Amino acid sequence: MPSVQLRELAHIRFPETEDSDARALYIDKPENDGSASSAMMDPATLDPDNILSATSLRVPAGARVSLGSYFNAFPAGYWQWWTTVHVVTLRVRTSGSGRVTVFGSNSRAARQQVATKALSGASSTETFELPLKTFGDGGWYWFDLAASPDHDLVLEEASWLAPDNGRHGTVTLGMTTFNRPAEAVGNVRVVAACRALDACVREMLIVDQGTKAVRDDEHFRTAEEEMHGRLRVIKQGNLGGSGGYARGMYETVKGSADGTKSDYFMTLDDDILVDGESIFRSCTFADYCTRPAIIGSHMFDVYRRGTLLAFAEIVDEYRFNWGPTTGLGSIDFTIEGLRARKNLHRRWDADYNGWWQCLIPRQVIEEIGLSLPIFIKWDDSEYSLRARAAGYPTISLPGSATWHVSWIDKDDATDWQAYFHERNRLIAALLHSPYKIGGRMVRESVNIFTKHMLSMQYYAATLTEMALRDVMAGPDGLHSVLASKAAETRAMQSDFVDGTLITGAADRPVVKADRPVPRITKTHSPNPLTLVPWAASVVVRQVFKTPTALSRSHPERVVARDDAAWFFLPKLDSALVSNATGTGVSFYRRDPKQVRVQLKADVELHMELMARWPSLARQYREALPRITSMEAWGETFSHYSEENEV
Repeated sequence: MPSVQLRELAHIRFPETEDSDARALYIDKPENDGSASSAMMDPATLDPDNILSATSLRVPAGARVSLGSYFNAFPAGYWQWWTTVHVVTLRVRTSGSGRVTVFGSNSRAARQQVATKALSGASSTETFELPLKTFGDGGWYWFDLAASPDHDLVLEEASWLAPDNGRHGTVTLGMTTFNRPAEAVGNVRVVAACRALDACVREMLIVDQGTKAVRDDEHFRTAEEEMHGRLRVIKQGNLGGSGGYARGMYETVKGSADGTKSDYFMTLDDDILVDGESIFRSCTFADYCTRPAIIGSHMFDVYRRGTLLAFAEIVDEYRFNWGPTTGLGSIDFTIEGLRARKNLHRRWDADYNGWWQCLIPRQVIEEIGLSLPIFIKWDDSEYSLRARAAGYPTISLPGSATWHVSWIDKDDATDWQAYFHERNRLIAALLHSPYKIGGRMVRESVNIFTKHMLSMQYYAATLTEMALRDVMAGPDGLHSVLASKAAETRAMQSDFVDGTLITGAADRPVVKADRPVPRITKTHSPNPLTLVPWAASVVVRQVFKTPTALSRSHPERVVARDDAAWFFLPKLDSALVSNATGTGVSFYRRDPKQVRVQLKADVELHMELMARWPSLARQYREALPRITSMEAWGETFSHYSEENEV
């Protein structure tokens, strides 16, 4: 009987950085349940010299190590549920003496020892055939290594494999960049250096939308040579993330001049830390899926390398808000490892995955169209909702990830991006909300507008008002403002004192007050019983009470960003509020006249939105195939000259 040809699905690997936080993603922490041996190696205290290479690890004599970690365990539940694989093979090559033990878990994190083999002092290769039959709701496979008391054990390499199904799709990597040439080129070189990607990456496309050209970076030519003809740069105007990724989709569907087309398109941010193995795993998983699916990669915090920001993300269709599934956000593996986290043994289904790194089959693009022309915000989540309606799921695949700046380290809800948060969320709700008048969406919009206004964030409130007006103008102007709207919103910053960032210590106004000023004590918001009277008193104060004269030139308090809540700021006449990155502060000043104007607009616009919701929803849904088509995007791209680096 002929032997079955096996294909590698994932390689066991180790960090090429000395960041101790990162090690917890590759070598699991000892568990604090009394069952782990005192000889179990802790990644936090691991001697970096024991990591011999990206694929090789030394286990000192008498020590044990568990590879039941985020990057090295096998997510059996995902492979059983979404793919055609019925048996996975673990292949382990070692030198030295000791023992390898394979474990499996179910969705409730109950584990059992599956197999164990003694390892001789000579070089040896052991294989384990592991069935995928009982992982319908989740579970993992992993293995531990134990060195003999007298000799070190070296893991030379290991991998997870499955029978080759004959599908070997190729991918176009699409990186959108704006004035980050060094980061973009650095990521290109990471891709070029990953030999596992040689067969699957057909082309890497950089959509350069900035004024600092990628081709001018000192390492660009080297990166180009290392990619061996697979790197292309397209220069176009700043059309935001959606415009950059839409260009990648467009080029993937259009294909090369010789008719060659990639099977997949993958979005990549320019400021991530690209991980070649994760790209490989996503492409391989896609090849085995029972039907085409969007394969998303997780995002870790680049400043806290062991912290996963979300394991799975969903869209609350009633509130029409996105975010991590409850209990699956901000997971710090340096505190507790994968094996000990019971909730991570279950398979979690996602509604969408962020486009920091996300694989989309060309078939999906050809059927449902390209990204919405909405610059930034909600383009990724809307696309997955659109794909789901067409029968294509989104899978956030454990073990495939990148590192990126956390969203909690950004001020995008109060800076120029507040416009896009509001407008694009409303557009997505009009397109996909299954509820009459968008469920709670109109109320959510009222809350956002009102919070900005009462918190002295008049710049953000004005942008929210602009967003409402633009949404009600309909979908046909989205392409025409794609290149100009961000610049327009940024230009408005100088019209608002709260929109201006003060970075110099000498430029900060001195804190003074000529009245008793409330201090931060507790940051709890009003409860449902006290909310109405609290809101009434705040509105009366905001609309009718004149601020003190001194508060016009001096802030009454310095307010840390974490304390700048909508239920505290209305108590002040002025404040110096820090931003998320700690690089500066903004001077907030209460303005009753501005509040009166914006309160009126708040009421009028939301009443109109509520009345027009059914007709607007029809209008946007009818326009969706047209504005996301190859033809519409091709017309937009035609306004920008293309410059290729071959």
